[in-house]
Amino acid sequence: MATLCIPRELAERFTEGNRIALIASFLGPRGGYREFCSQHIPTSMYCDPTEALHSSPGAEGRNPLPHPRRLSVWVSRWGIEADTPIVVYDEGRGLLAARAWWLLRYAGFNNVEVLSGGLAAWEAEGLPTIAGPGTLARASSGRLTRDDAMIAGLEEARAAAESGGLLIDARGPARFAGYQERRDLKAGHIPGAVNVPARSTLRKGGGYRTAAEIRDLFFERGIDDVKGAIVYSGSGYHSSQLLCAMAHAGLDGARHFVGGWSQWSLTRGLPLERGGAGPDAGHKLTSALEDVG
Repeated sequence: MATLCIPRELAERFTEGNRIALIASFLGPRGGYREFCSQHIPTSMYCDPTEALHSSPGAEGRNPLPHPRRLSVWVSRWGIEADTPIVVYDEGRGLLAARAWWLLRYAGFNNVEVLSGGLAAWEAEGLPTIAGPGTLARASSGRLTRDDAMIAGLEEARAAAESGGLLIDARGPARFAGYQERRDLKAGHIPGAVNVPARSTLRKGGGYRTAAEIRDLFFERGIDDVKGAIVYSGSGYHSSQLLCAMAHAGLDGARHFVGGWSQWSLTRGLPLERGGAGPDAGHKLTSALEDVG
């Protein structure tokens, strides 16, 4: 199954009469649903990220997985089943779309694609948008089948750090190195992690880079096999975006530590490391390992 589609390709599918569940997830200063109602791609259905994509902050991090019953309500509302072709998109940054893509894949929906570049790319192609509440689908069963092989928990991340397993941090270089932290309790990263910022997989004009370019980002960091690797970010959004880029590049087999740095830094007694990042960080690895209570 493809991971990404581009606006013209999606428009052609609609013209050919293909059935596609088109799901849009927006946030904005006026509220996500108001942003959606003001403008979206025809046939879209709304996904509220605060309701459908995560649950309330707690011991499992800032944006833990939504409760299955809550997600099931949204799945039923969208009218999707396991074999339904689904395309998800957001305003253009790709974070919300990637989280929706990963979550639906985890919940048993295998035919899910991200619209690369989102609504901004669609508009840039001169394709039509409409206003209004969106399409009302016929309710589905809401059945979910979780694929727990796709996730890693806190203890698995700890074991990987202690054994030298591959941990990939999808945050920006400044947060990875501990130079900047505005969201979580402590600054730094899981000891031994390699920094591959999710934003480095995106083109400057929006949308994802080519599969070959994304593979090169990993090769530059000495990574040519991600099977068994654990990918994390602050709370599962940038890591979802990196996992989406990895799937596009054929780098399969990594697991997602959804709680990420927000859960790690919240847990007493876990070590952290500061300094160092990918080749685009502009500073050296200092290996400042410290034990924090």
